Formats: sequence, C-alpha cells, structure tokens
Amino acid sequence: MSPCCHTRRGPDPPGTSVRLRGLLAWLLPGTLLALTPKCPACLAAYVALATGIGISIPLATGLRWTLVAACVGSLIWLSLSGLRRTRGLRSLHTLP
Repeated sequence: MSPCCHTRRGPDPPGTSVRLRGLLAWLLPGTLLALTPKCPACLAAYVALATGIGISIPLATGLRWTLVAACVGSLIWLSLSGLRRTRGLRSLHTLP
C-alpha cells in the first residue's frame, strides 16, 4: 500500500449549524404543507386570528394555492439538490 491511501480523506463532515440549517430547510416547508388548512374559509379565519386582518374567500383560495405551490416547489428543489450533491460525493470516492 502506498502512503497516499492512508492520508487521502474525503470532505470534512458538516458542522452542527450546517446540519441544523439543512434539517430546518426540510422541516419548514413540510410542516407548513401539512398544517395548511384545506378549506379557504379556515385559512381566512386563521389569517384574521393571527394578524387581525380579514381577507376574502377568493383571496384565501389564491393564498392557499400559492402556499401549497411554494412548499411543493421547495421540497422538489431540496430533493433535486440533495440528489445532485449525493451524486457529486459518490464521484469523489471512485478510483481513477
């Protein structure tokens, strides 16, 4: 065995803050998507309770679809970036 095999290392493991940020990046859109009310009237009521501002049912419907699209889009983006990162890390460990 050559000495380079023993000294060659992969990338350093990520720090705690990087792992926490990655966990929150998955938890926030997933939790928001799970807790989004299915009824536009309920969403309008939640907005009124949280902010004191009343919104109409058509606006609540549009807000709901926008919120769902943003959550699904961010989860898809996180999945694709994770796959890309995983494929990149696998290519580092292949032998020449």
